[in-house]
Order: sequence, then C-alpha cells, then structure tokens
Amino acid sequence: MSNNSLWDYNEKELSKTESGRAKILERKLNYGRKGNEKISIAEVKKYWDKMDLFPLTRKFWKMMLEETSAGVPN
Repeated sequence: MSNNSLWDYNEKELSKTESGRAKILERKLNYGRKGNEKISIAEVKKYWDKMDLFPLTRKFWKMMLEETSAGVPN
C-alpha cells in the first residue's frame, strides 16, 4: 500500500471530489490521523452532515465544535 492510500482507497484520487474529501475526513475522525496531522474544525463543520461517524466520535466532535464556538451543524 502506498503512502497516499487510505485503507482500500487512494487518498490522492479521493481528494479530487467533494464527496471524496468528506470520506477522507470521516475516516481520519473515526480511525485516527497520520502522525501529528491537524484536523481542521472548519472542515469538520463543512462535511458534518456528509460523514457517517461512529456515535462516540460524533459526540466528541460535537462537543469540540461547541467548545470552539464554531457552532454545531444540525
């Protein structure tokens, strides 16, 4: 598997589409990120309704969004 693969997906190819970027972020939130890679609060908010997050992951990020005053999408 190459460095730009995200499990069974090619991250470089996925990042070319809006739905692909949402899927990449979903996987990073559900399964963890690479090394010290930062997660953008703005991206989490942007793709919130498009991601299928684990229940505890969704609860955690909802709390994080509230704490940062970024607001929580419905």
